[in-house]
Amino acid sequence: MGHILLIDDDAAFLKLLEGYVAEHYPALHVVTCNDPLQCLAAISDDLDLLLVDLEMPGLDGSKVLSYAVSRGLNKNRIIILSGRDADYLHERFPMGSCLAVLNKYEGQQKAVLDMIFKSLQQKGRSSDNACQTSRPGSKP
Repeated sequence: MGHILLIDDDAAFLKLLEGYVAEHYPALHVVTCNDPLQCLAAISDDLDLLLVDLEMPGLDGSKVLSYAVSRGLNKNRIIILSGRDADYLHERFPMGSCLAVLNKYEGQQKAVLDMIFKSLQQKGRSSDNACQTSRPGSKP
C-alpha cells in the first residue's frame, strides 16, 4: 500500500483530497495533517509521497521540504502545493528541488496528481503481487 502524508492548513482541501484519493485510488493510504509543526514526527524516509502546502502559518512548505530531506526522504517523493502561479513556483523551486510544484486550484494540475497517484497505486499492487507465494498444488 502506498503511504501518502498530506500537510496543509486548509482543512477543507485536506478533506477533499483525502476523499478523492480514497474513492479513486483505494490502494493508497493518506494521512492528513493541518498543523505542520505537529506533522514533523510523521515524516520519515519510508513515505511514498509527501504533499505539502507552501504557505502555512508557523512553518512553511519550503522548511518542511528541507526537514523531510534531512530525515532521509528522497526529494523526488515530495510535491509542493500552492495557490501561486507556475512561474513563481518554478522560480522558487527550480527543477530538481522536489518531484513537482503544483497549483492546487488549477484543474490541469489535477491530471499531474492523478498520474502520480495512479503510478503509486500500480507500484503498490505490483509489490503486493510479488510478495504472494503459491502453495503446493495451487496455480500462481
